[in-house]
Amino acid sequence: MKLSDFRYPLPRNLIAKHPAKPRESCRMMVLNRRDESIEDRKFSEIVKFFKRGDCLVVNETKVFPARLLGRKEKTNAKIEVFLLRELNKEEKIWDVIVDPARKVRIGNKIFFDKGKIWCEVIDNTTSRGRTVRFNYEGDIFKIIDRIGKMPLPYYIKREPTERDKKAYQTVFAKVVGAVAAPTAGLHFSNRVLTALKKKGVKVVPVVLHIGLGSFRPVEVEDLTKHKMDSEYYEIPESTVKVVNQVIDRKGKVVVCGTSTCRALESSSTIDGHLKANRGWTDKFIFPPYEFKITDALVTNFHMPESTLLMLVSAFAGRDYIMMAYKKAIKRGYRFYSYGDAMLLT
Repeated sequence: MKLSDFRYPLPRNLIAKHPAKPRESCRMMVLNRRDESIEDRKFSEIVKFFKRGDCLVVNETKVFPARLLGRKEKTNAKIEVFLLRELNKEEKIWDVIVDPARKVRIGNKIFFDKGKIWCEVIDNTTSRGRTVRFNYEGDIFKIIDRIGKMPLPYYIKREPTERDKKAYQTVFAKVVGAVAAPTAGLHFSNRVLTALKKKGVKVVPVVLHIGLGSFRPVEVEDLTKHKMDSEYYEIPESTVKVVNQVIDRKGKVVVCGTSTCRALESSSTIDGHLKANRGWTDKFIFPPYEFKITDALVTNFHMPESTLLMLVSAFAGRDYIMMAYKKAIKRGYRFYSYGDAMLLT
């Protein structure tokens, strides 16, 4: 497979700028891989596609307001510091992206919150990347929650609001660490989760902290030469127990989102079971690929030439997915993070 195999034209008016309200009221395209049929449904109907004894695996990562707006010392120039990940908690060292990067050099200090908090640049990592050491008192994530802005994807093309702090977060988000939401999970409401549990479906978590690599363009035509950014993940023993029981009983493991899928497939065994794990994964799934854990996949409509589109194409077949995308465009589905859902059965 080549990068150009995953191009498609998308009208800009189909890029969703706001989520559906309520969240389960969005549309859902259902693809049945057995007969390659396509159905138009509402996401609230997803419960009908589960049976007692199935399980739903979700990503419990929680997005933090990673965009900090500050001012450079002496010049007072406006600088945005986008927090990527905490490198050393004790030393208060973070990996960040700065904008405009040309104004930020090693030794510069950037002040936030009327000078109460500041960071010093201690290293360059990429053209826009920097390593910084913060100076603050208290819990850094409580500070970030107060002064930061939610890191909406660049293609939404609007400033985040207070509403986004809740809207750009799944109802099962618990573990802080992501700078992008596991967007397939945004469609689930507490009402839908309750209905699934009443039906006898077990809902179990993993964690994969999504980084900006989800939006980093693939720059090579030969996909075997693309390198994914590493992301931290955890699969607890309790989840492993449930998933493996479902597999052994011939139930269905329904996976919510490409991030959850990558975590599970990063920790599968040779005999097609799951094992507990924690660490970093740079697993890149593209056609052809044999999925070992995932029986069905809940996902969104993804960007052209994205690794996310490649993963769903590996799961359902590239031609089938591209045909479905053409139909979705024709039928006015909403695309990307705040867009509509797709269920691959």
